[in-house]
Parts: sequence; C-alpha cells; structure tokens
Amino acid sequence: MCEFCTKHGEGKKWYEVMENYSTALLAETRRQAYINRFVPSIHNASLKLDKLETVKRKYPLAYRFISKMGTQQMKKNHFGQVVPIEDAEKIIDLVQSITRIACICRKIKTGESNHRYCLLLGIDPTGIIKEWPELQYNLETLNKIEAKKLLREFDREGLVHSIWTFKTPFIGAICNCDHDCLAFRLQVSSGLLNVMFKAEYIAEIDPVKCVGCRECQKLCQFGAIQYSVTNHKCYINPLQCYGCGVCRVGCKKDAVNLLLKEELPNFKHLW
Repeated sequence: MCEFCTKHGEGKKWYEVMENYSTALLAETRRQAYINRFVPSIHNASLKLDKLETVKRKYPLAYRFISKMGTQQMKKNHFGQVVPIEDAEKIIDLVQSITRIACICRKIKTGESNHRYCLLLGIDPTGIIKEWPELQYNLETLNKIEAKKLLREFDREGLVHSIWTFKTPFIGAICNCDHDCLAFRLQVSSGLLNVMFKAEYIAEIDPVKCVGCRECQKLCQFGAIQYSVTNHKCYINPLQCYGCGVCRVGCKKDAVNLLLKEELPNFKHLW
C-alpha cells in the first residue's frame, strides 16, 4: 500500500477510513486557515512552474533538493492519490456533504470558470473561492446519488479521478482531471514534482479478449498503453500505469481489468 495507507490507513486504504473525512479534523484552526489561503497558494504554484522548469534544466543539483523538499511539503499540506471509479463512489458514501465547484486549475490556466469538475467533500466552499466571487454562481450541492452519477459521466469523458488532502490526512476533494490540471502538469507532463500517489491498482489487458482497436489507448492520459504491431494487441506498461481504470470505458470487449497491487508479486516497484 502507499505511504499514506501505512500512516493513516488503520490497516486498509487510507481513503476508506472515516476519520479522514471527520468534522473534527476539518474544524482545526490551522486547517481552516490553510483552506482560506488555498486559491492564492495554487495560483502561486502555477506561476512558479516555469521557474522550476528553468532550475531543473540549468541547475540540476539545486532542482533535486527543491523537488524533494517540495514533495515533502505537499505531503503535509495538499497531496493527492488517483482512485478508480469504484473507490471514488465508496468515498462519496463516507462524506457528510458534496459541493460541485469549478476547477481552480482550469480557471487559472484558461481564465474560464465553467469547467465544473471538482467536488468538495464536507467543506464550505466560501473560503476557497473568496478570491474569485464569480465562481460562487457555479456552486451546486449534490446528494450522493447525483454525485455518483456525475462521476460516472466524468469517467466516460476520460477524466481521471483523484482525492486531495487539505492538511493531511483530511480528505476534502475529489478532482476529475486532464492535462490542464496543475497536478498533471507538475508530475505527469513535466516530471517536476511529485504531488500525488498512483492508485492502489494497476491495469491489465487480457490478450485473448483484446482485438487491437486501441480505444483504451486513446483514453490513457499517462502513456501507459502500448500497441504491438506484431501481435496487433494492446498491452500495459506497468511502470507508467497510474491505475485510474479510465481505459476500461473504451474497451467494448471487457479486456481491461484492474488488479490490486499488493496482491501481485514484486508489487513494490510499481509505486
């Protein structure tokens, strides 16, 4: 299991522990202060992305130190983990309230506030969006059935589900991401900083069922699905797979499955 499962999981997946969504954690003063500063901190991180790329290119030793320290800080404050749709739905069952809001990352990048791909869990959104009052018009309170239906729609769109902490271990959001998201740009696209764990799973393609249509490959945002021109089949690169399970949506032959990493031999190298 991931590092957070060991620290905050009570012997199971850390995001399946009710305590990590508790109102007692949310009410802590330092956490409330962090939530109220959240948007400016994300905006600053976006502005620093280009600078970090320059440091990585010109000063690799300094970059390695900055990257290590940055990841440590993220794990304390605002860290994520990819989750497949089944686990995202289990999380919905654990939380007290669900508020749909516009994606802050997409707002920063595009200036548009109509990308409503984020779900706040148990959090009053007022503190988070106070920097951008226009986002208040896009708020929507969801019940659990509506939230699960929406997550399924996002899944069909090929969006990757991920959970995020606000002062770890409190889990305050499910994001539904693509390459416009800051986390993807930092970790997946540029490899600048680790800001999220891969899922507890890894995808596998059944070569008997696979017909080589490559629809799963079109949905993979991590470049983990390869195509064999010899066998005319798709296969998974396990080192690149994040275990999101979105690739399953495109497969009409049910050839793609998710396997729990800890049940696999030599799974530790897959984290």
